[in-house]
Amino acid sequence: MSHPVCNELENTPGELERFRSLTAAWLEANCPAEMRGPPASDADRCWGGRRGEFAGAAQRLWLERMIARGWTVPEWPRQYGGAGLDGERARILREEMRRLDCRAPLTSFGISMLGPALLRFGSEAQRLEHLPRIARGEIRWCQGYSEPGAGSDLASLATRAEDRGDHLLVNGQKIWTSYADLSDWIFCLVRTDVTAEKHRGIGFLLIDMDGPGVTTRPIRLISGKSPFCETFFENVRVPKENLVGAPGGGWEIAKYLLTHERESIGSMELLTQGATPLHELAVRSVGLEGGRLADDLLRAELARWQVDSLAFRLTLERLREAASGGQGLGPFSSVLKYYGTELNKRREDLAMSIAGVRGLSWGDTAGGASGGGETARAWLRSKGNSIEGGTSEIQLNIIAKHLLGLSGA
Repeated sequence: MSHPVCNELENTPGELERFRSLTAAWLEANCPAEMRGPPASDADRCWGGRRGEFAGAAQRLWLERMIARGWTVPEWPRQYGGAGLDGERARILREEMRRLDCRAPLTSFGISMLGPALLRFGSEAQRLEHLPRIARGEIRWCQGYSEPGAGSDLASLATRAEDRGDHLLVNGQKIWTSYADLSDWIFCLVRTDVTAEKHRGIGFLLIDMDGPGVTTRPIRLISGKSPFCETFFENVRVPKENLVGAPGGGWEIAKYLLTHERESIGSMELLTQGATPLHELAVRSVGLEGGRLADDLLRAELARWQVDSLAFRLTLERLREAASGGQGLGPFSSVLKYYGTELNKRREDLAMSIAGVRGLSWGDTAGGASGGGETARAWLRSKGNSIEGGTSEIQLNIIAKHLLGLSGA
């Protein structure tokens, strides 16, 4: 059944305000109280997938209601599980969800990374097979890019996909594959031509993680927990129709997908979701004096971070509005990735300063989350933000070369 709120095509002020009013009313009536406010941890997010379990009845209900409207992927075309909203209406939906503190109904690498790539490069058969299942949260995806000998120099990857007639035979290893042990499918870069120039002999392949020959092994970090895994492929047979684009055209797809990954890593969701607001931590720790934080230096640092964070959020919204047709942000995604991760590291530095010596304990709860040592663990984890998705040094090189036009960059 279609919904009147999704059918308006005119962008006159009156029509957009009507859309906002209808959207706000629907969200108010349909978003359960338990789904308002940030999730306390990854476990409280809805990741979907064959192995996924709902945190409760409210989480299931919220997802089902948003799926019915196409609002898990509001800008995707309807035939792929979306609502077909234009940029203006998608922005209004995000604003109203944020105003009402509605939690994202579904967290998915399929939505943030693979989906845009399939919309641009995939065949119609691939879109119809995979996109609706992503939109409904039926399949959880992970990314197979980095290898032990091909991290920053990704084009040096060695995982091979040999043409065996009706299928490709994949052998190799991937590393830092986030949530691979919990995922159903992996979108993967593989070498399809060992004789070609290294950027040209690469394919973009979709692989079912339940297939014979695919194994994963979790990687433990200094923080004591980690989403990262090693993934191994041993004589894995993959149908040739799972190859996206041309056999040697994977590098173009990989670069496009990386812009979405970097935008996602640098977004404000990374900085705030699941974290107790810094000002609340500060009030608990140092108290108030005359209605203001008792520590002048901490108050100034906190205000500086909040202003920078607000400016970054507004910049992100402006750029999302400017990006049309799911084309991504191109090299500017490196700006978002670099600045967003620096903001997140500053946040965790401030959280450690607020906690004081309590933050050094592996058993404290100063970060406001359940469990012990969350302040120290979050601080340690934030250091990886400037490595994953391309190091900060690589982002600065991209900015220098493609945005500033500096020679020799």
